[in-house]
Amino acid sequence: MLEKALYGSKRYYAWIGFLLIIIIAGLSAYVRQFNYGLGVTGMSRDVTWGLYISQFTFMVGVAASAVMVAIPYYLHDYKVFGKIVILGEFLAVSAVIVCMLFIFVDMGQPMRFLNLILHPTPRSVMFWDMCVLMGYLLLNIFIGWTVLGAEKKGCPPPHWTKVLSYIAIPWAISIHTETAFLYAGLPGRYYWLSAIMAARFLSSAFAAGPALLIILCLLLRRFTSFKTPSEAIQSLAKIVTYAMIANVFFFMLEVFTAFYSNIPGHMAALKYLFVGLEGHNNLVPFMWTAAVLAFLGIILLLIPKMRRNETVLTGALVSVFVAAWLDKGLGLVLGGFVPNAFDHITEYVPTATELTVILGVYAIGFLLLTILYKVLIAVREQV
Repeated sequence: MLEKALYGSKRYYAWIGFLLIIIIAGLSAYVRQFNYGLGVTGMSRDVTWGLYISQFTFMVGVAASAVMVAIPYYLHDYKVFGKIVILGEFLAVSAVIVCMLFIFVDMGQPMRFLNLILHPTPRSVMFWDMCVLMGYLLLNIFIGWTVLGAEKKGCPPPHWTKVLSYIAIPWAISIHTETAFLYAGLPGRYYWLSAIMAARFLSSAFAAGPALLIILCLLLRRFTSFKTPSEAIQSLAKIVTYAMIANVFFFMLEVFTAFYSNIPGHMAALKYLFVGLEGHNNLVPFMWTAAVLAFLGIILLLIPKMRRNETVLTGALVSVFVAAWLDKGLGLVLGGFVPNAFDHITEYVPTATELTVILGVYAIGFLLLTILYKVLIAVREQV
């Protein structure tokens, strides 16, 4: 079926060409980083996790969010989501591969990832994070590709795909919970040392991921023959709304706990993110932008008349997605390194090399997603 991705319109080829150019630029930047080491990045002794790891953290949530389509469809027989379940599964495949690539580029010696396989350490949270990510990737590949093959043949998918779908639901929740444990299990980082870190991760994932999926559905509706039912879009938008409300609520709980307890270590990161600390305020504009966009998106999505307007809906979803990215893909990781173990502040500023590599990794993800969606649309046009 992959041969169907070789044929398309001029717009399709232009998009593929654009992604390939970015991938080549990202690859050249990575070669430079590989030759000279991580010293060409903005990371340092005090900030050992930069944008690579923060993007990994965010994209794990996007991957896990496919479950928000699968749960209503498989557990509650909500047929409205039947047409877009496979879109969520293919989005999960692309997102997990992007996650793995971010881990790969973050390693100074990338071949060391083999240590996880050759010398497994079950007591390590990172070992289990690798296991659940690989398992989730394989589950979505098997389910999505088999279901698509069955559609091409005009027959129902094998029964085992439904069994795997039931397994994938708790598995999806586990991949982001496991990632949250990577942070919550570090007692030396006050900002991450929280019992509700996993809940924050899941709520932001279930807001950002479905928001991206709806945006993709709207783009497919506009530029292709794939038409997502409006009822499915509206139902998914409601999920985004409530998940984002929960995400904001959990964050406010963190703020209350930090400042009411008056523990300096817990307050320092939040002060740094929102008002600056000791003259260091690089992230303040980004975090206030996230706050404004989060409340704006929630308000627009809560009003049914606004939500049913496709233009307003798109704007609200973009607001939610960007807010979640600024919070988890930027502030969460970088804020956790303030202050360091010696109560000093070292600000992190990504380099051009880092940013180019990041764009290249995202371009690979979009290329894979484009190919999978192209095959899906071509198959359904023939059925």
